Amino acid sequence: MNEDDLIAAVENHTIAGAGLDVFEGEPAIDPRFFALENTVLTPHIASATAETRQAMAQNVADNLASWFAHGKAITPVA
Repeated sequence: MNEDDLIAAVENHTIAGAGLDVFEGEPAIDPRFFALENTVLTPHIASATAETRQAMAQNVADNLASWFAHGKAITPVA
C-alpha cells in the first residue's frame, strides 16, 4: 500500500473513503489519516476473532505436521 497515494485519493474523493487496519510505519501512523473524516482506523486487530485465531492455530498445527511428515510446510514463508 502506498499511503501517500491513498491519502490523496481520499482527500480528492477519487475514492469515497478507506478502512485501514495495517499501516506502513506501524506502530507509528501517518498523522494525516487522523484528519480524514471519511476513514476508519483500527489498531491492527482485524483478525482478532475467535474463528480467525482458531484458523491461525490450526494452520500452525497443519504446517508442523506437514514439516515432520514431508519435510516442507504447507504455507512456507520465502
